[in-house]
Formats: sequence, structure tokens, C-alpha cells
Amino acid sequence: MQRVRVSSQQVAVQKLGDSQMTLSPKFKLAAVQSRLLDPFVETELSLRGYPLIPGLPDDIALNCLLRLPVSSHTASKSVCRRWYQLFGNKERFFTRRKEMGFQDPWLFILSFHKCTRKIQWHVLDLVNFSWHTIPQMPCIDKVCPHGLRCVSFPFEGSLFVCGGVVFDSDCPLNIVLKFNVQKNCWTVMKKMITARSFFASGVINGKIYVAGGNSADYFELNSAEVMDPSKGIWHPIAKMGTYMASYDAAVLDGKLLVTEGWFWPFYVVPRGQVYDPKTDHWENMADGLREGWTGTSVVIYGNLFVVTEHERTKVKVYDMNNDSWKIVDGPPLPEQICKPFSVNCNNNKIYVVGKNLHVAVGCILRLNSEKSPSFSVQWEVVEAPEALCDLTPSSTQVLFA
Repeated sequence: MQRVRVSSQQVAVQKLGDSQMTLSPKFKLAAVQSRLLDPFVETELSLRGYPLIPGLPDDIALNCLLRLPVSSHTASKSVCRRWYQLFGNKERFFTRRKEMGFQDPWLFILSFHKCTRKIQWHVLDLVNFSWHTIPQMPCIDKVCPHGLRCVSFPFEGSLFVCGGVVFDSDCPLNIVLKFNVQKNCWTVMKKMITARSFFASGVINGKIYVAGGNSADYFELNSAEVMDPSKGIWHPIAKMGTYMASYDAAVLDGKLLVTEGWFWPFYVVPRGQVYDPKTDHWENMADGLREGWTGTSVVIYGNLFVVTEHERTKVKVYDMNNDSWKIVDGPPLPEQICKPFSVNCNNNKIYVVGKNLHVAVGCILRLNSEKSPSFSVQWEVVEAPEALCDLTPSSTQVLFA
């Protein structure tokens, strides 16, 4: 056992305001870290001839360092003082990336653990294929992730989380949270007019639309509202033609498509509504569209694609001219991807996240066809690390950082 020497000499007690008081080691460390993160320190170090990378001009070195994945930032901070400056402040790092024109796609996945009910956003860097997390959402504990809705503005690097419901409760929420990639932080926004869960959401012309859902005591809603993020205020819009909760929604041709979703087995034909913001009017969804919408959707090439969870089938696409669905050529979804699924897209790629957060990346190709749109898909799988096992996805968004 290590011995500790105790001095018998008495030390004078320091009083508040005493000029002789000194900082404890803990506060000294905090003061040093604060000094290292001071933006003027970076300029000072540069002027004193401390390079980012010896032998390289700073602009070239910075171009290299800004490409490092977030997962390596903690280790990189210990290299030198200038690297600590660059990697120690996420807002500064992403500001420099934006200034130099970096815009890489990241896949944001809201996941939860069935046993602990803990929810967390995990991020897959789609360039480096590395994983990291973002700060916890500033919301109450035990929120049911399936009840809330998420929308994003990919090239602005902003993500919005709306509504929801607490586990083992029938009281919906009207909270709205915004995550900014560049600042790496959450902001609490103005609340929605109506508290709702399991509702439809979408972005049309830079505005966020929400509609339907469940209210208290599981009563369905027909109300809808819209928010301009630049103003942060919600306004009511025309009510839906029926009271309904939403299974899935999509924005197609500038309109919000809302489907009630199938109940398994298919005993009842689902309801569907379509909202046109130009006329502020709702109408019933076409029969073929609502009857064949049996999964989670994305819009690619201006066409609606669906990945179904009810059977292991291929992706299908909606033919608007014939009000029918067609199977997409190519193999079915890889077997490693187990339901429940969370789906999103970017350009011509569709991302399907399954249980344990394994990700299937499908490249959608347009085939030459004179009569109607025809497509094919090829899949690749990005396996998640073992640390993410036992996690289930509930929402997926693509943002650029």
C-alpha cells in the first residue's frame, strides 16, 4: 500500500477575496483548456511559426485535417496545440469545413434500446464509413421514438424533431427541437399549436408541414399546421378530410402525401390524403396509390419508392400515370437488414437501416422505357459495430456537414 505523508504544519485559512488564493488543479486545467480554445491563440501560434503539419503550408494542411472523421477528433487533439485548437471546438471545425466548401453526406439515425428505452442519435459518415454520436436531445426521458417525427434541411445542416408521446402514457407532446450540425448543439423551438404523435410531416418549399396524428386518449386528429423555420412560428392550415394517424408520408410534386398504412393482416383498406399548399386544400388519395403503399417511402428521380416490411419483397415504385405499382428490377433487400426498417435517400441512393443499425445502400438506376418509368437497384451493406447491437432505428435523415 502506498504511504501518504501528512504534514503537521498548520496552513493559514484563505478567506474569500484574499489575493493570495490559488486555483485548484481542476480549475487550472479548465483555465488551460479555455485558453487553448481561444481563437486568438490559433492566430498567435501561426504567427510564431507553429505549422499545422511540418513541411506543408497551412492551407494545404488544413485541407487534409478537415477531412478527418469525427471519430478521430479526440485522439487528434493530443497531437499539438494547433490541432487541439482545430479539433477541440466542433463549431470552429465545421465552420472551417463550410468555408472551404466541404459538404459530405452523413446518415443520422435515431435509435433506441428496447430494454432501457434510451434514445440516441448515431451518425454514419457516408464518406469515411465511421460512426459517432451527437449530444442528447434536450427532452424529457422515455419518449417513444416511433411517435415523434423528424424532418431535415440537408444542405443547411439542420434537423428538426417534432411532437411525440411518453412511454406508457397517452399524453402527446408539442415540443420542437432543432439540431445544427455546424454548431453541434440542440435548440428548443416554438411549440406546435397542437400536441400530436404518430403524425405526418414533410418539407415543401422550405417550410415544415405536420398533419393528423393522435391526441390525448388516442383520439385521431384532422388538424394540420405549417412553420417557416426562419421565423419559427406555427400557423394552422386547412384541416384534413378525415381524422387519421399517419403510418408514412412523402412529398411528391410539391404535395404532401399522407397514408394511414396497412394493418397486418390486410383486413381494412387504408385511408390516404393529399395536401396541396398552393390551394390549401386536401383531397382523397388515388385508390391504387393508397392500396399499394405497404411500407416506408422515399422519393428519387421524382418517383415514389417503397420498401415494405410486411414481406421480404423487392422495392417497388409508383406509376402515377396508371395509378399502379411496379417491382424494381434487381435483388431484394439483403438478408442482413432485419425489420423494423428506417429509410431515407440522397440523390439516387436509398438507405435502409435495420435492426442493430446495419445499413443497406441501394443505388437506383433509371432504365430506358418508352411507356412508363422503369428502374433497377443494386445493394451494398454497411455493417454497424458490435457496440450498436440491440439498437432499433426509428428515423433516418441525411444531412451534409
